[in-house]
Amino acid sequence: MTYISAQPRLTDSWDDICFPVESVWLADLLPNYDIVATDRQQLIVGNIAGGRNTIFGIQSADYSVVPNTVIREVVDELIPQYKLLVQYTPTGEFSINIILPEVFRIGKESLQRSLILTNSYNGKTPFALQGQSFITLLHPDSVLRGSMYRGVCQNGLLGWADHFEDAAAYQTWLEEWSAASQKTRLPKNRPTGGRKGRPSPGIRTIHHSELTIDVFRQHLRDLLIDHLKPELTLTSEIYAQLQKREMRSRDEGLLRELPVPAQLAKQARERLRTEEQLLNVGPSYWLLYNAVNYALFTSRSSLTLNDRYRLDEQVFHQLAARSFA
Repeated sequence: MTYISAQPRLTDSWDDICFPVESVWLADLLPNYDIVATDRQQLIVGNIAGGRNTIFGIQSADYSVVPNTVIREVVDELIPQYKLLVQYTPTGEFSINIILPEVFRIGKESLQRSLILTNSYNGKTPFALQGQSFITLLHPDSVLRGSMYRGVCQNGLLGWADHFEDAAAYQTWLEEWSAASQKTRLPKNRPTGGRKGRPSPGIRTIHHSELTIDVFRQHLRDLLIDHLKPELTLTSEIYAQLQKREMRSRDEGLLRELPVPAQLAKQARERLRTEEQLLNVGPSYWLLYNAVNYALFTSRSSLTLNDRYRLDEQVFHQLAARSFA
């Protein structure tokens, strides 16, 4: 789904995204009108500091907005030391990157373990943790992906291969995925054995049914505690594989083959050259992946945050498949 063109902004302050937000019923706002559009009954209104009240969306009666202040409260409670980096749009979408102290090496680079939460006030991007919806993660068979932060270009990288038991299983799936013109569905999460029970009937989705903030807060807290257990992920192995694969003359047209809009591909090509100079290295699949990631999450586009993450995942798998070929 596409909508108004927007360019993500960067901030390292919670204050820029933790302004008051509330639901305002149309019937209260327009008491002298009979409202027959029953599929849209409430406005999501934010009070941004220094600005007028902003209407981010008009939603159904059972829509529940998740204030960023609640996310901040849980993060501050559980994580004593972290660095914050937020990408957000003026249309009310937020990608919140919690950067942890743990460091991993990919080639000569240092990456930090991180936690990525996405949220929105316009309904375009459902609340998600590490790229997975809240209801998916509440299932007892779910596994929480990892993520890493790359300081060179301030990229937040999701663990797109973390669903797999090992590299061999991932390579087998990549072969099937490539053969099916990249239309194969992702496999289900592997069982973790760490969660018991299923989501209560009161939690079926986060944006389409009633959900109290207290219930949300408790489940988010439990999920974060589970994630904060130190664990190396398969995706970090794939990063190392991409880093070892140098780009050669036969890869000259590779960027044109990736599923990103032409304008973003052009910006990715420019970013790739910039990183080669910054790091004083030749081009590799690792640098190319990060260049595309950078273009996706910093450029003006009509893509929603969900669209950007979806394309990022496709590019990751496509480059991984080629690196193993």
